Amino acid sequence: MTHHPTHADAVQQLIRAGAEIVQSGLALASAGNLSIRLADDRFVVTASGTWLNRLDAASFTVMDLDGAVLGGATKPSSEWKLHQRAYRSRPDIGSVVHVHPAHAILLDALHRPIRLVTLDHAYYVGSVGRTPYYPNGSDELADTAAAELAAHNCVIMGNHGSTTVGDDCDMALRRALNLENAAELTYRALLAGNGDLDFPWESEPHLHHA
Repeated sequence: MTHHPTHADAVQQLIRAGAEIVQSGLALASAGNLSIRLADDRFVVTASGTWLNRLDAASFTVMDLDGAVLGGATKPSSEWKLHQRAYRSRPDIGSVVHVHPAHAILLDALHRPIRLVTLDHAYYVGSVGRTPYYPNGSDELADTAAAELAAHNCVIMGNHGSTTVGDDCDMALRRALNLENAAELTYRALLAGNGDLDFPWESEPHLHHA
């Protein structure tokens, strides 16, 4: 059962996560958006135009799963539908992290699969879904990502970014970090001329969490 934090606790978690995301290079400036599910079919999401490393208590909008703004900043992130539909698709998740990881986006554009190089990659990422390119904030983007999230905790959205989910914000962020680290190591292996690698856990289905 998903634990639902208070609004104040959720805001503090998202402020911390935003700073870590920018520091780790997962997003630049106002790219990316974050949310946490609250009780009573509500969620708190970053507002439009917010810089993830400059978040404060006024940087968030509270919405319900019907898409209505209930409080906070009047204009939510343009990707609020992505968060709304992720929560509808996955009642078990408590947080959604959408960022723009360079290596993951590049490998997808090159039609190269991300290889899970370390045991942490295998455990936290497990499997990776993907969607074609759709415009930012579109119903198509939100709907296709939500459909992929029904089977995966990590989704690459073509020429755009990644969306990761978890029981809480820390887990969603951990998955985003491991996804990009796996993509970076895959890219380095390709540069070294050895992209055909074998890993023992790729035959261990218990490590592939949907």
